[in-house]
Amino acid sequence: MTVKRAMTRKFLEEAFAGESMAHMKYLIFAEKAEKEGYPNIAKLFRAIAHAEFVHAKNHFIALGKLGKTPENLQAGIDGETFEVEEMYPVYNNAADFQGEKDAVRTTRYALEAEKIHAELYKKAKETAEGGKDIEIERVYICPVCGYTAVDEAPEYCPVCGAPRDKFVVFE
Repeated sequence: MTVKRAMTRKFLEEAFAGESMAHMKYLIFAEKAEKEGYPNIAKLFRAIAHAEFVHAKNHFIALGKLGKTPENLQAGIDGETFEVEEMYPVYNNAADFQGEKDAVRTTRYALEAEKIHAELYKKAKETAEGGKDIEIERVYICPVCGYTAVDEAPEYCPVCGAPRDKFVVFE
């Protein structure tokens, strides 16, 4: 089902954004609760984060935004490219101008990671358009800056310097 009425569409877009933000916020809260020694509170945050994901997914589908994998990869490419070419350069410059060191660091980290994400999506799209899956064994994500490496992590993150043993592995 694709939503056609403008007001309903606007409301669903806003609901999708809100549910998506709640999902991420609750996962961040869960990580903090876990580190502070509250495993059951962390579990509660993660469970409700999943419920927020379900809400966001339902809204996303109702908006007609879920396509086939090559289309979804193009949407990923478009989003990452926007972040690299427009969003993060502007945010980083503003943060630098205002002397906000933490914001300068986090926007620079995100910008560098998004460049890699766009390229990975482009390669995956080419493969998917040929009806094949990509050939990867592992994806490594730096937990500090989001730098992404495929199949092998660097000894140290080239963006923030985090050591290889800190990377999160997706197998």
